[in-house]
Amino acid sequence: MSIRKQAPAKNHRQSLFTWFANHTARAAGHPATFVAAVLIILGWAVSGPIFGFSDTWQLIINTSTTIVTFLMVFLIQNTQNRDSTAMHLKLDEIIFALDGAHNTLMNLEDLEDKDLQKIQQRFKALAEKAQDALEDEDMEAAAEHIDKLAAVKSEPAKQGGSARTKKRAERNRKRG
Repeated sequence: MSIRKQAPAKNHRQSLFTWFANHTARAAGHPATFVAAVLIILGWAVSGPIFGFSDTWQLIINTSTTIVTFLMVFLIQNTQNRDSTAMHLKLDEIIFALDGAHNTLMNLEDLEDKDLQKIQQRFKALAEKAQDALEDEDMEAAAEHIDKLAAVKSEPAKQGGSARTKKRAERNRKRG
């Protein structure tokens, strides 16, 4: 499986900040940038005796690293936010496109932590029961737990999901 980077559409223009944030985040993660940072620190440390390890000498590195760190936090967070949003959109598209998947699982990132934990606990408990049954070589019980897991997955659709979701669920029930 190859990973390819798709260029933005020709008529799509990035803002100057987006362009700068992307390039800076990419450069900050490059090994050469790390080596440059190490060399700067070594140069600063070697220059200590020259400047008598003065307060000004210490203040230079402290101020420089604080400013760089402060600015990088915002640039990297901006890049992370865009990457996260793009990933969610891609996953939502997959959920939307798959037969048997439920659109109600889209946008889970908008739920409160306690709601996400409830959903996670429910799926985890059912998956553990199915796994236990498989380990006990009780295929019938495992299949039953897997059916329950599928039923939990389909419950949100029964509570008033989209017409497309309902049609898809009915089609899946007919398939077996």
